[in-house]
Amino acid sequence: MLGKMPQEQYAHRSTMQTSEGPQVYKVGIYGWRKRCLYFFVLLLMILILVNLAMTIWILKVMNFTIDGMGNLRITDKGLKLEGDSEFLKPLYAKEIRSRPGNPLYFQSARNVTVNILNEKTKVLTRLVTGPQAVEAHSQKFEVKTLSGKLLFSADDNEVVVGAERLRVLGAEGTVFPKSIETPNVRADPFKELRLESPTRALVMEAPKGIEINAEAGSLKATCRTELRLESKDGELWL
Repeated sequence: MLGKMPQEQYAHRSTMQTSEGPQVYKVGIYGWRKRCLYFFVLLLMILILVNLAMTIWILKVMNFTIDGMGNLRITDKGLKLEGDSEFLKPLYAKEIRSRPGNPLYFQSARNVTVNILNEKTKVLTRLVTGPQAVEAHSQKFEVKTLSGKLLFSADDNEVVVGAERLRVLGAEGTVFPKSIETPNVRADPFKELRLESPTRALVMEAPKGIEINAEAGSLKATCRTELRLESKDGELWL
């Protein structure tokens, strides 16, 4: 009897397992969770397509290419701008030039300022072109010809005119608050030359002599107190 009991229990368990059949466990997302996941995936795809379309539109509008953007081109020598350009903040460059055969324009609503800085970012030279005046701030100002000949120079000590002739076209002439040094003073043809000092003395000096000549007119010297002609080493010829 004892030997038959385990056999009957084993047979009973086997019949129960065969009667129930295999059990299947479902793995995954089902129901409303699945629908929400599909909705988010679809929304993400729409956003990606919109971003891609916007990126392509921006590239098309801004004219992005391999060489640059819009009128800006990147070359081996630097940056190249075609057409009119507007800079809202200071521009730092080593060299600015136009294309061969085309002029270069600088235009501003107020003024155009060019600063030359040293290694410590200190202003050494400044050129300001404003609506009322053109100002140059530097230790020395020079104007030269293409060949390098000095035409005009100015510093704290003196002003030098290197041209062969200096013409003053103003109706009232020119006023020199201090002395001037020149080898020749003359008027235009058929024009009178007048040298006067309204409130002070008028002195003319020369190391080798002074010649006053009026070839086609008269010579007149007028003073309020004294008229003095003096020669230290030679004679006076009138």
